[in-house]
Amino acid sequence: MRPATSDFELWSRVNAADAEALGLLFKRYQKSIYNYCFRQLGDWAAPVDLSSVVFLEAWRRRDKELVPDFVRAWLFGIATNVVRNRKRSERRHRAALLRLPVEYRTPSHADDADARLDAEYDMRVILAGLERLRRSEKEALALCVWSDLSYEEAAVALNVPVGTVKSRVARARQRL
Repeated sequence: MRPATSDFELWSRVNAADAEALGLLFKRYQKSIYNYCFRQLGDWAAPVDLSSVVFLEAWRRRDKELVPDFVRAWLFGIATNVVRNRKRSERRHRAALLRLPVEYRTPSHADDADARLDAEYDMRVILAGLERLRRSEKEALALCVWSDLSYEEAAVALNVPVGTVKSRVARARQRL
């Protein structure tokens, strides 16, 4: 069933500083953006914040003129950059920690949901398998396969030609 108001109509309202329209886009795509971020990071907690950052960034860039039918793809493009920034930040943080003296911590014995831990473990195993791919191939695969974007939408999200997305996905599938 198609939403009553198109993404492009909502984005036009966002262009006019209508925060409610952005809220409707958030309700429409937050779960998909969350899942995309989770699949990139293999962590349940971070995507909550990252999906919010995506929509805050969209609001900050609300003067952006978008092509009709590609608002969703543009949001996934923002999500791709947010995830890249998060990974870069984590790498820098790990490197900084390695420069510190070793500290031993007592493990927490808090009750954690087994299902969530299993899902995180499974996602880390999958992400480890994906390490054989180039970053560009992983991003194209994640957008087209996991997040169900068309090649055209992924091209908008990654700011590359459609043929480039197709070849990246094909190479990723071949390597896997």
